[in-house]
Amino acid sequence: MASSSGSKESASLADLAKVLRLRLPLISLILGLVFVTTMAVTAFLPRWYLATTKVRVEKPESDVKLFQAQGSSAYDPYFLQDQFKIMQNERIIYPVIEKLGLNTRLASAAGAAGGTLSSDLTYRYIINKMLRVESQRSSSLIDINVYAQEPALAAEIANEIARIYSEDRISQATSQQSEGIAQLRKEMALQEDAVKRQRDAVEKLRKDLNISGVDLNVKYSDMEIETLRQMQNSLIALRVDAIGRKTRWERFRSIPVEDRIGLVNSELIPDQNIQNLLQAYLIADQKVTQLKARLGEAHPDLVASIENRAKIKEQLEALLRGYESGLENSYKEAEARVDELENQLAKAKVDQILSARDRMRPFEEAAQRLEDETRLYTTLRLTLRQREIDFQVPKRTIEILNTAEPARRPSKPSFLLNSIASVVFGLLLGIGVALVMEYFDTSLRDVADIEGRLKIPVLGVIPHNREPMGPGKDEPEQAEPYRVLHTNLNLAVKPGEGSVLVVFSAGPAEGKSTTICRLAHLMGAYGERVLLVDGDLRRPAQHHLANCPRAPGLSDVLAGKCDIDSAIRKSVAPGLDLLTSGGVPGFTLSLLFAGRLRELLTSLRGRYDRILLDSPPIIGVSDSSILAGVSDGAILLIQHRRNPASMVLRAQQTIAALKVPILGAVLTQVPRGSGEDYGYYTQAYSYYRSEDSGGSHRDRKAAPNGDSLDLK
Repeated sequence: MASSSGSKESASLADLAKVLRLRLPLISLILGLVFVTTMAVTAFLPRWYLATTKVRVEKPESDVKLFQAQGSSAYDPYFLQDQFKIMQNERIIYPVIEKLGLNTRLASAAGAAGGTLSSDLTYRYIINKMLRVESQRSSSLIDINVYAQEPALAAEIANEIARIYSEDRISQATSQQSEGIAQLRKEMALQEDAVKRQRDAVEKLRKDLNISGVDLNVKYSDMEIETLRQMQNSLIALRVDAIGRKTRWERFRSIPVEDRIGLVNSELIPDQNIQNLLQAYLIADQKVTQLKARLGEAHPDLVASIENRAKIKEQLEALLRGYESGLENSYKEAEARVDELENQLAKAKVDQILSARDRMRPFEEAAQRLEDETRLYTTLRLTLRQREIDFQVPKRTIEILNTAEPARRPSKPSFLLNSIASVVFGLLLGIGVALVMEYFDTSLRDVADIEGRLKIPVLGVIPHNREPMGPGKDEPEQAEPYRVLHTNLNLAVKPGEGSVLVVFSAGPAEGKSTTICRLAHLMGAYGERVLLVDGDLRRPAQHHLANCPRAPGLSDVLAGKCDIDSAIRKSVAPGLDLLTSGGVPGFTLSLLFAGRLRELLTSLRGRYDRILLDSPPIIGVSDSSILAGVSDGAILLIQHRRNPASMVLRAQQTIAALKVPILGAVLTQVPRGSGEDYGYYTQAYSYYRSEDSGGSHRDRKAAPNGDSLDLK
């Protein structure tokens, strides 16, 4: 991240990379926890086996029509979606449940206490847990996927669903043809009765007129008779049309209102507006189904979709009612035309009879009527025969392509998919947590941040080291940060001033003791006379670092149990003496000992070039204020990304209130691979390391002020 507070608004990719590199342990931890948790959960999840049956489903060519030729139907993009719903409908699943006894077989898997599920619960369990119907795009193939904890059971259910759906599909495909054929047989029976009645009427006229020898097939060329024949032919055509209209109206009226919505692209409804509205309703219904699976019932999108579907359904029902009325009116108009033509024909016949030139005219009319009725009967019989033959031809609108077999390996859960998902989710979660922590992190992060907020210079940057006092402490690369700190400190202190310096921090465990110890050793090695005083009387550390007893020490001198010379440990390192914390139990630096401490330090000033005071945290512990009050200057030690900036500012304000000059700050525990200040300040160490290991000590000598001089 950038070094100032405003940088959070303009973070660059480089800043993001720094944050991720810095938070890499946290991201790795979260990733590991997510991965291990996912694998553990996956290991204990029940095993689901997949069985698949493929079926090919095609839309039927057309419905049976009495007096119209059949034609192929156009492609319907919503047809397969309707089939998905039908396969998951109760009329398909309930017979499967009953056939395979799934109420009992699925009870244990569903966690039923009584050992048996109701059909409704079994249906819901199958739909929600076991059945998945899928299809590839632009394909008439449908996959019936069934998941079960028993491989054989999954295969049985998949095969049974395919079988029952196939039977239902064939039944639906032939039901309309069956209805049309039945209606055609009914009309043919009525027409047969009409032919019989007309034949009886002809025979009666023959007997009444005593014309038994007249040939009924004789054609007459009389103009009036020809006109009557034309009117009779028109009447037959109108009757045929009326029968067709009546049949369509009765068929449409017999369909329940709630089932009419399923007549999408049906040739029973040629009205394009109704077809478009039917498809719009199916789209709206599909959208409501999708939203219900993802959203709550009160979600605005779901409520709006339901309202839109209801509005379309209301418009659709109104159009369907209007269409039914239109069919009825059309049928009645056809009947009216038939009645009118019959009246006209009757009137024409009456006129002909009144003006008849011979007594054969009634017989001829009756014979002609018999011929017309016979012709109509023959037409109906031929049509019925054609439809019966067409009905016998197999309708291959569905085909089961394979039989599901029990799976050998479980399909769910997938260790591979779950591991990939856990890695992706763990990385996203880890990165998200790292970015959130970085956004809300108010700690001081780098040199620019410290100097910008605290308005004090940074004297040194100390890298993170697990063993700062370990065997490699004298290596050039590890000692160089302390040399830089030593040099900057000498530049910050005016000659002849600042012999007593206190190192303080805002909170505990920020590295004060190890930093001041390394600095004191470096000063002594460069020829300065240095006294290191452990002023942290509550949690002292210098006697551990020097591997010497804690007592006698500072608390013993202030309590009057020993003198200063016997308490100081001489030459714990070249040029370095040590005054430990002492062994007086429960001793604290109260105001009663401030004067004694000041006198003690005054007596030591002439004996040492530098007196370094190690202090406890200044926030929450009063000893630090006493130590700062008797010193010539203070050094603020800040651990990288540890304490909030407000806490460090409070520590600075506490020292400033004591009128003690703060010489600068030291940033400690900076990660070596963070790419931040430590990388900027130490990028040239490796360049000089080879020469330092060979002969750099021969080329260096101590400067008068304690700095090292490079003689190259």
